[in-house]
Amino acid sequence: MVNPTIQRRRLGNELRRAREAAGKTQDEAAAIIDSSSSKISRLELGQSGIRLTDLKLLLDFYGVGGEEAEPLRDLARAGRQRGRWSGYRNVVPDWFRQYLDLEADATEIRWYQPEVIPGILQVESYMRSMINGDDVDRQIAVRFERQTVIDREDGPELSLILSESALRRNLGDRATMREQLLHVAEVSRRKNVTLQVFPFNAATYVASSYNFIVLRFGEASDVIYVETFTDADYLDSQEAVRAYTRLWDRLQAAALGPVESRKLILRLADEIK
Repeated sequence: MVNPTIQRRRLGNELRRAREAAGKTQDEAAAIIDSSSSKISRLELGQSGIRLTDLKLLLDFYGVGGEEAEPLRDLARAGRQRGRWSGYRNVVPDWFRQYLDLEADATEIRWYQPEVIPGILQVESYMRSMINGDDVDRQIAVRFERQTVIDREDGPELSLILSESALRRNLGDRATMREQLLHVAEVSRRKNVTLQVFPFNAATYVASSYNFIVLRFGEASDVIYVETFTDADYLDSQEAVRAYTRLWDRLQAAALGPVESRKLILRLADEIK
């Protein structure tokens, strides 16, 4: 199935390149389709689709035509299709469905989590201790479907740095925490997974109190995902990617190695027992 989110990102990248090659600003492009510069920004970030009539106006303005324009029209058509997560609209907000598509298509995922175990690693009892509101079972179904990305033969390389506080924060009862820690330790043994713990006594001033995810797509540009309580930011500027990549490298250097991290997780699980 064609992934509409990925197609929108590809189209957005091409539109940005075409605009910059033509020496046009976002404000000038917005005027051509009688819109705002924020609309052009969303288009170029792949956060929204585009009507074919607006696409034609922009491509004409950028001097893109003929055979060069046809692949972009195909991307625009694909980007307007409903994504694989559209059936979960009542439990997954729009801003997070885009992330789910990106997560499923990434070639590499770098994930820093300071407070709780990431959803992609959670066991059901841990999920139930976190999820509030309606349709709990459907929210759990989404998390389980997400987790299949780890098992795919063509799945991404998954690198995680978990703060020690995420491992020690009690959610649910003691049995839940022990099951969760043992599951994290087991997943950390997989060939496509590298898991490190950022300990309380890390000898560094580098720290981050919020989680972030670096999504990589081979030759395509990286995307930084930063989530808030009610929304999320998708950053793909070179400046943002460089900044978060540097932060990741420093956190990784200060974290325990994979073997030491697994030993710590198993020790914490044993203490619960």
